[in-house]
Amino acid sequence: MAAICFLSPVKPITFSSSVHSKRSPLFRCNFSLPTITTTEPEPVYTSVRSFAPATVANLGPGFDFLGCAVDGLGDFVSVRIDPSVHPGEISISDITGNHACKKLSKDPLRNCAGISAIATMKMLNIRSVGLSLTLEKGLPLGSGLGSSAASAAAAAVAVNEIFGGKLEVKDLILAGLESEAKVSGYHADNIAPAIMGGFVLINSYDPLELMSLKFPGEKELFFVLVTPEFEAPTKKMRAALPEEIGMPHHVWNCSQAGALVASVLQGDLMGLGKALSNDKIVEPKRAPLIPGMEEVKKAAIRAGAFGCTISGAGPTAVAVIDNEERGKEIGERMVEAFLKEGNLKAVSLVKRLDRVGARLIGSVPAR
Repeated sequence: MAAICFLSPVKPITFSSSVHSKRSPLFRCNFSLPTITTTEPEPVYTSVRSFAPATVANLGPGFDFLGCAVDGLGDFVSVRIDPSVHPGEISISDITGNHACKKLSKDPLRNCAGISAIATMKMLNIRSVGLSLTLEKGLPLGSGLGSSAASAAAAAVAVNEIFGGKLEVKDLILAGLESEAKVSGYHADNIAPAIMGGFVLINSYDPLELMSLKFPGEKELFFVLVTPEFEAPTKKMRAALPEEIGMPHHVWNCSQAGALVASVLQGDLMGLGKALSNDKIVEPKRAPLIPGMEEVKKAAIRAGAFGCTISGAGPTAVAVIDNEERGKEIGERMVEAFLKEGNLKAVSLVKRLDRVGARLIGSVPAR
């Protein structure tokens, strides 16, 4: 399977979410995940290379249950059959990319890609060969763009493909969730779109149910992503959230999330932008923690963006528009606002919606 295909926009995937793992000093596939293949598959390739895109989670009122994939920005993983690695185990031989990659561990049990790869091997029942993995980070850490999910998604796809693509989309998401649960919490609004592409709705966590929301193919959607030089740890940003919410805000956010989903399915960009800009529960608590964010949002709207919000836990601000050149202009105004109002330097990128998700991009066939 060279790419992960879209699922039906109306039919959810359902499977158990009771994923737990056991610590081990070795790299063996000992997670309590289901074994999907009873017979160990033979390697189809000696090596593969995969890509998984960045993601924007929450999308304003969709906290922990809505996310989408962003094209042209993400992580790469290469996996090869390695006789020097003990059968049934995996090693991380190298981590390259941006300077932040120096912070990442090469211990497979402490690395997003490693954890996901081990979980995938477990489901495939791999016992007779060892694998070596290389991670190339294209995403900065802690940016709010699904960095950990991209690594996990790319690793799951790479391991699956080297053995002939035996696992289904839901299995790859389970492998990625094994990683996310250890790194940033058990939520699928990054890992699901990273694997599936497009927009994804998580309509249940127990059991886990996912629904692909198909954005009309004839429509153009651009994300203006502006990332300041500022750390917004997920733990800190989650700690800022209210423990209780009033009924008026609950009703408001539910209506906006419904409007957002309807706008995605109809290709209504103005409706989408309006809905993602109108979160009254999460964004009001997080925006003040990111210097200049509130003014950045206002600058984006004044410059013509259909809407703007915080991507994931931040600090990246994301605006939506239907034209790339206008997106660049909006990005410039947002960068200026970060500098003027928050005293933060920032970089701006304009990217399309990724409609494919994690995919194989290179391979060497087994002899």
